[in-house]
Amino acid sequence: MKPSAPSDGTQLVHVGRQPIFDVHGDVVAYELLFRGSMDAVAAGRQDTYATSTVMVNAFTEFGIREVAGDRLCFINLTREFLVGNIALPFGPEQVVLEVLETVQMDAEVVAGITALSNAGYRIALDDFVWGSGHEVLFGLASYVKLDLLDGDLSRLDEVVDACREYPNIQIVAERLETEEQLAIAEKYGMELRQGYALSHPQVLTVASLSPSRLRRLELVGALSDSDPDLHKIVNIIASDPPLSLRVLRASNSVAAGHANRVSSVRQAVVMVGLPHIRQWALLMALDDASNTTEEHMLAVLTRARLCENIATWFGASSDGAFMAGVISGVAHLLEIPPESMSEQFPLAPAIVAALTEGTGRLGRVLRAVDAYEKGEFGTFDLAGQYMDAVRWSTRALAQSNRLAAA
Repeated sequence: MKPSAPSDGTQLVHVGRQPIFDVHGDVVAYELLFRGSMDAVAAGRQDTYATSTVMVNAFTEFGIREVAGDRLCFINLTREFLVGNIALPFGPEQVVLEVLETVQMDAEVVAGITALSNAGYRIALDDFVWGSGHEVLFGLASYVKLDLLDGDLSRLDEVVDACREYPNIQIVAERLETEEQLAIAEKYGMELRQGYALSHPQVLTVASLSPSRLRRLELVGALSDSDPDLHKIVNIIASDPPLSLRVLRASNSVAAGHANRVSSVRQAVVMVGLPHIRQWALLMALDDASNTTEEHMLAVLTRARLCENIATWFGASSDGAFMAGVISGVAHLLEIPPESMSEQFPLAPAIVAALTEGTGRLGRVLRAVDAYEKGEFGTFDLAGQYMDAVRWSTRALAQSNRLAAA
């Protein structure tokens, strides 16, 4: 049963994912595709907006490991990304940058792709056509994708022979829809295969809270200062639960292989780094939708602040309590278990234990807040702390409204 469009101030976000197989039939990578709806068959657009949306959704809404596990992700790039007008907000570890066939080759594009290759990014030439000018990139490319459905097969020998002169290139046979096309891929020893004959694209869908446009722009402004104020940046992110979650998901890819796990928004910001936070903020500004209601924002912020207010009662970290409050509050709003959200972030063990098992000092904080929100006041009188949380959250939203009206 398909999820219906939510009516509670959240929105559904989507990303298409089509497997790429090796000669043994094992999935070795996914191509990530723009999808505007859960039942969209085709991308509908291949432009900067589409690329930005794929990046934001895959890396910060789902989390890249949720989308692809440890496999590579092929992502289409338009000229703006290739020449560096819009910076990539992620490192080269898990992505392959696809140069769209519509990109006109010139000195600026070649220089931009050379810089990306030198930085460690793998390059793929999408829908390669001999004589298009893209062959100048063979020395940089790791993959050449050949369209066996609508491509010109009369020069296939020539193209394959040219690719084989570069040991670094693997050929991806794409748009395989018939047994005949599969046989062609096999005949030429094409290392990777993609197409409907093997697997149709899947559309992954998740309910999301979108950061408000105001907060995005405020964050972009703070990050654009010549000497960015880390404290101000952390406060902007921490005061907007969706932004906090996106930064946490972005930090998840950075945290792979690190011994340290995230225990505060500040730590997540430091781990991702201000340059990457700036790049994500700019992409979020391109990803141009916001449906989160003030009521929902107030509820999550109040819960997070209340957790922070009582953390010292239980000997818990205030920052960790705020983060646990944000994640559990958003999970409740999206009607998903907090433990499933905790899997998407590189969280400190104490926060994971609190969210998944309700144990530890932070677990006691969450249990006390849960009881208070249900009207089960128990042995703790949280009325004063709750009113402070409401005032703090109301002031934060009021300030946003004043800025928006200015």
